[in-house]
Amino acid sequence: MAEEGENTAPVVSEDAPECEETKCPECPPGLPGWMATFSDLVTLLLTFFVLLLSFAKTETAKYEAALGSIRNAFGGNVLKQGEVIQRGKSPDNFPTMMESQSPIKPFPIEFLTMEGILDKHEINRESDESLKSMKFDLKENSLAESADIYEQPEGIKVRIKDKIYFKKGSTEIDEIPIEVYARLVKLLSEGKWTVFVVGHASRGEVSLDGKKDAFDISSARAAAVARSLIKRGVPPEKISTVFHGDTRPEKIPNVSQDRIEKLSRRVEFILRKTDLDSNGHKVESY
Repeated sequence: MAEEGENTAPVVSEDAPECEETKCPECPPGLPGWMATFSDLVTLLLTFFVLLLSFAKTETAKYEAALGSIRNAFGGNVLKQGEVIQRGKSPDNFPTMMESQSPIKPFPIEFLTMEGILDKHEINRESDESLKSMKFDLKENSLAESADIYEQPEGIKVRIKDKIYFKKGSTEIDEIPIEVYARLVKLLSEGKWTVFVVGHASRGEVSLDGKKDAFDISSARAAAVARSLIKRGVPPEKISTVFHGDTRPEKIPNVSQDRIEKLSRRVEFILRKTDLDSNGHKVESY
């Protein structure tokens, strides 16, 4: 018997068989480690461009502007598209690249900016036609509630709701919004806006002496208001007079004819930042 405290070890017979080590099968060769990093990079790039596309404005005019400038810089074939030129011959009727004897003129490069392709809502919008700044000017001069704002391809138009009304057959003022007119003069005196003074006459109106017809009267009314603006400090080059005679009377439903005639004898104001008489981008006439 072994005494307490002594270490005892199992006795192994010399004739006992040895245990063999189990070897794992060799792993097949896989892709190199850099391939995983490259795959992650390509996936991130794809996601990035998908996000760019989702934020981009897919307007045809923008792509035409970019393509025109690229063609002008690098030359080559012209992409013909649109209703007035030939279509491609592909089965889905998409435009195709083809030789052109009269190449399409590109948009000027100054139209291209960093917001997508173009920074403007319309490609022919002047740089100072900013809707935000125009609203700010109107608010600063307390004219925001007295104006209707319209966006057009050639720019932004502001129509003053309040008008000047005249007595029948003359250029004598019958009714004028004094406060609105004073604010308008203050705004125009800064020289940042262009005003169109538009004269009108009632249907079949003639002067008191019978020598002037509706066109002459509407012209005289627009001229009288323009002179008044100039006397109050509005730059003359910022004023354009327009007259329509009796061709555009007021059209208000459920209003008596006498009231319509009175409201038609008017001068109204249209404001813009850009004068339509100014030259835009010159194009070829052929």
